[in-house]
Amino acid sequence: MSNERAVLDAHYMARALELARKGLYSTHPNPRVGCVIVRDGQIVGEGWHVRAGEPHAEVHALRQAGELARGACAYVTLEPCSHHGRTPPCAEALVKAGVARVVAAMQDPNPQVAGQGLKRLAEVGIEVASGVLEAEARALNPGFLKRMECGLPFVRAKLAMSLDGRTAMANGESQWITGPAARSAVQRLRARSSVVLTSAESVLADKARMTVRADELGLDPQTTALALARPPLRVLVDGRLRLPLDAPFFQAGPALVVTAAGADPRYAEAGHELLSLAGEGGRVDLSALMRELAQRGTSEVLLEAGAGLVGAFAQLGLIDEYQIFVAGKFLGSSARPLLDWPLNHMNEAVQLKITEMRAVGDDWRVTAIPVPASGV
Repeated sequence: MSNERAVLDAHYMARALELARKGLYSTHPNPRVGCVIVRDGQIVGEGWHVRAGEPHAEVHALRQAGELARGACAYVTLEPCSHHGRTPPCAEALVKAGVARVVAAMQDPNPQVAGQGLKRLAEVGIEVASGVLEAEARALNPGFLKRMECGLPFVRAKLAMSLDGRTAMANGESQWITGPAARSAVQRLRARSSVVLTSAESVLADKARMTVRADELGLDPQTTALALARPPLRVLVDGRLRLPLDAPFFQAGPALVVTAAGADPRYAEAGHELLSLAGEGGRVDLSALMRELAQRGTSEVLLEAGAGLVGAFAQLGLIDEYQIFVAGKFLGSSARPLLDWPLNHMNEAVQLKITEMRAVGDDWRVTAIPVPASGV
């Protein structure tokens, strides 16, 4: 490939990725995908996947391009699908439109596709290429990729703390550690997630509803409408069924309650699902819960809970990313710690790689990922 072609491919793929990001809050359980059709150096069609069950990015772009798609190049952020799902295969739509070349940012890890889309295109003489801006494409769909490759969702833990690493006062008071800008950022994290997962302890302490609040999203009206049309499933880990059914959390809409206790018909009668996943010590089996959620199509889980549940997830190695909001204040030595994770020696310290740090209003937002232990 010539250097000039490589530069152009990267340029048009960057635009396709920009389009794909428009689906950040609405495509669940499908991946976010964008497509650009280029002919004679001009973009003649653009599209992005909006919602599951609706046309994919390629179809939108081809419709806009019309006859100009014949002999053109299509740039897609994910390999065109080759199977019949809720919509027809995009690979066939590209063949029918007569495109001459297809560039994919990456192959689709979905076993139903897994290279078959590009293979189908090549079989009819269409030039294909992949791997253009692949890292950026993977970063856009971490949950979909992990679900397809590992059978688990991508777990993002949201934590808010003071500069001295405390999350709440000794009596449980925690509203509000951070300011409005940080709370708005958290709302956007909720809106992009398939599931918002919390604990009975957290909900009891804060009377939390764990919903997406339109007035705090800070998004344009169209994107806000898309986000609200597909709210995340609210999942409550309540091993002993302590949270009363008249709590604000349950009044906010249907929820999935995960317990170590047995069946209780009151939850179904109130419009909620009760799932029993008993593990050791009478606690919920969190690893089994993650596998179950993945089987239900969950790609991204936002873990918003107290030190106990987050600590349990961390000890099991189930957290892929930490979103830590740090407020410029001290809560004092009697306040509650960030994680319930007893470590006694320095060689037990858990290493994190900070991938981003930025100011959010008067607070700081730290994005960090666990570093695998040496030899793993």
